[in-house]
Amino acid sequence: MADEARSRLGRGLATLMGDAASAPSADRARGQRKAPIELLKPNPRNPRRSFSAAELDDLTASIRQHGIIQPIVVRPSTDGKERFEIIAGERRWRAAQNAGLHEVPIALTEATDERSLEIAIIENVQREDLNGIDEAQGYQALLTEFKRTQEDIAQIVGKSRSHVANTLRLLKLPETVRARIAAGELSAGHARALIGAPDPTALATQIVEQGLTVRQAEALARDAGVPPRKPTSSSQDGQAAKDSDTRALEKRISDALGLAVSIEHRGAGGVVTIRYRDLEQLDGIVRLLEPK
Repeated sequence: MADEARSRLGRGLATLMGDAASAPSADRARGQRKAPIELLKPNPRNPRRSFSAAELDDLTASIRQHGIIQPIVVRPSTDGKERFEIIAGERRWRAAQNAGLHEVPIALTEATDERSLEIAIIENVQREDLNGIDEAQGYQALLTEFKRTQEDIAQIVGKSRSHVANTLRLLKLPETVRARIAAGELSAGHARALIGAPDPTALATQIVEQGLTVRQAEALARDAGVPPRKPTSSSQDGQAAKDSDTRALEKRISDALGLAVSIEHRGAGGVVTIRYRDLEQLDGIVRLLEPK
C-alpha cells in the first residue's frame, strides 16, 4: 500500500491529461512526437503573462546542453491551420527558440478551452511559476468564463479554498500595486496586507523601499488604518478559541503552503497539523520541504 501511494505522488498533469502509458499504442504515437518549432503558438489563455529574462537565459543554456526533457503539451489549433496551441510549456518553447532548436517534443492532447486553462494554471501553480496577479487572473477566468466556484478551483489546483479566496482578493488592489506584484517587487503576502488600506500605493512603495518583511508590512497596514480581520472560528476541531498570535501564525503558514494549518500548543512544545486533500497536495508539501 505504501509503495502504491508513493507511486502516485508527483503525477501532476497526468491526472488531468490521462496517462499516456495506459493508452493504446496508436494513441501514444499520435500523442507524443516532435514538431517544427514554428508550428507552435502561445495559448492566449496562459495565466502566466511575464517571463523573466534571467530564467529564460538559464533554461536556454540548459536546453542547449541537454535538450528539452519534458514535452510541450499542445492541442490542435482552432484556427483551421496545421498548427498547435501550447497548453503547458510556453517557457520551454520560448527558450528553445533562443537555443536555436528547429523542432521540439510535443505531447498532443484534446482539450476544451476550459480544460486548457485548468492545465495551464495547474502546471504553473505546481511549479510555483506564477506571480500572485497572474494566478488570481487565472482563477478569475475560471470563475467568470466557466462558472466555476472557488471550491471547484481549490480542488482543481490542489490548494485550500482560503488560498484561492485570498489570491482573488489581490485583484481589488490598484493597478500600481498589482504591477509591483507582477514584477516581483511585492510578494502576495505583502500585497494581501494592503487590501483595504487608505493608500495602498504609498504603502507598497514604502514596503519596497524599506525592504519590509510580510509581518512588518502587516503592522504598517494596521497603523495606516486597515481593520483587523475577523478571526476564524477554531471550534471546528472542538478546541477552545486560540489567541491572536497563534491564529496569525496559522494564517502565515497556511498562506505560504496554500493549505489548512492548525497549531496546538502543549506545554513548551506543540503540534502543527497540515491538512491535505489528496496525494498531489502531499507531494507539494514534500517538494516545499525538500532542500533546493
